[in-house]
Amino acid sequence: MSGKSFFIRAATPEDVKDILQLIIDLATYEKEPESVKATPELLRKNLFETPYAHTLLAFSGTADAPGDAIGLAMYFFNYSTWTGKPGIYLEDLFVKPDFRGSGVGKALFAELAKVAEEKDCARVDWSVLKWNKPSIDFYEKSLGATAMTEWMGMRLTGDGITNLKNFSLPN
Repeated sequence: MSGKSFFIRAATPEDVKDILQLIIDLATYEKEPESVKATPELLRKNLFETPYAHTLLAFSGTADAPGDAIGLAMYFFNYSTWTGKPGIYLEDLFVKPDFRGSGVGKALFAELAKVAEEKDCARVDWSVLKWNKPSIDFYEKSLGATAMTEWMGMRLTGDGITNLKNFSLPN
């Protein structure tokens, strides 16, 4: 662990600009910057007005002398029918390259664990791109995470969601 100082706190509406920049940085890292459709207005609405998701932010410096936003963990609650308890789905975790290896990722996971324990969550789930070997190694070796090899992610967007109406029961 390096000597770089940082701290973590829950995001506030005043952090929307930093959140959006970290999302753009993540999308750039994942080679899809053009896929970012989030706007400050959407983030303000969906993170703070009707909180569909929550964000932990890491900042350089200290709480008394904060620096730049250097990482985020964005998550929401799901539910496990098998355990009968809520869970956390970690939508995105990102640490700026200059702060990787300095404990920021582990600290974000530690803060997420505090939320999970406070809410009596049975598990924390997330996805990782198959090509992202550094992250996979971190998750498996440093965190002790288990790859869910029997599960495959599925997604509907746009017309796929709209077309679900074709399966509606008649009135």
